[in-house]
Amino acid sequence: MTPDASDALTVRVMTGDDLRRAIDWAAAEGWNPGLQDAACFQATDPGGFLIGCHGGEPVASISVVRYSARFGFLGFYIVRPDRRGRGFGRRLWQAGLDALGDRTVGLDGVVAQQENYARAGFVLAHRNVRFGGSPRIEAPRDARLRPVEAGLIEAVLAYDRPVFAAPRERFLRCWLAPDTRTALAVVEDGAVRGYGVIRACRSGHKIGPLFADGAREADLLFRALASAAGGAPVFLDTPEPNQPALRLAASYGLSPVFETARMYRGAPPDLPLAAIYGISTFELG
Repeated sequence: MTPDASDALTVRVMTGDDLRRAIDWAAAEGWNPGLQDAACFQATDPGGFLIGCHGGEPVASISVVRYSARFGFLGFYIVRPDRRGRGFGRRLWQAGLDALGDRTVGLDGVVAQQENYARAGFVLAHRNVRFGGSPRIEAPRDARLRPVEAGLIEAVLAYDRPVFAAPRERFLRCWLAPDTRTALAVVEDGAVRGYGVIRACRSGHKIGPLFADGAREADLLFRALASAAGGAPVFLDTPEPNQPALRLAASYGLSPVFETARMYRGAPPDLPLAAIYGISTFELG
């Protein structure tokens, strides 16, 4: 059915102001975005953030970040509550999928939308569980902990590569910048054994990513990062199949507060979930 002219939707690439608006919408939906996320998100794929406008007014958003020729990630799929039920979301969704082409596409779907994503060809891979709490943790003193600075960036990029579905150097070079986030690595015998990032959010702080060779390295990084929050709420988004990650969160008094389903359309990436103690973001994977 052709939409009525009064419901015509114009789709364009987001400006910086558009992305900040979409982040505000995400905050209203309970996603608790980081305070300085916008710049790194947009730097990853400037053309991958789309806004749907009705009568010149933004009414819907979607991100379709193209990490590589084979993999993309879909997020920020939001229709303003006062404009729902008019087909705006469906049309923007199709425009986003068209932009991704034949890539494998990942997303983190909220419970209410998972059936819709399944009808669009997305298949469940696993649940992600957001844990939150206000742990009071003393900063560990361990010579293996090192800030991710210029001399360590290349080693961290190399460590990240097999733990994510595609290369993401542009994202990480922004995400690891020390002016807006704290990034730490465990370095032993000259090799990176794990790294993590903590950032301020609308509520408290999120740790993400948190990647590590094993539970001991993850625990060390978690303590070092969480201590930087100074007792404020800390959130960690863990893939449910990684049982040591769930135990880590519980051991510091964090409880489940939110969940998503990691779903893929196309061949799913073969990721080492045992090394993923905290995903980077629900918006970009």
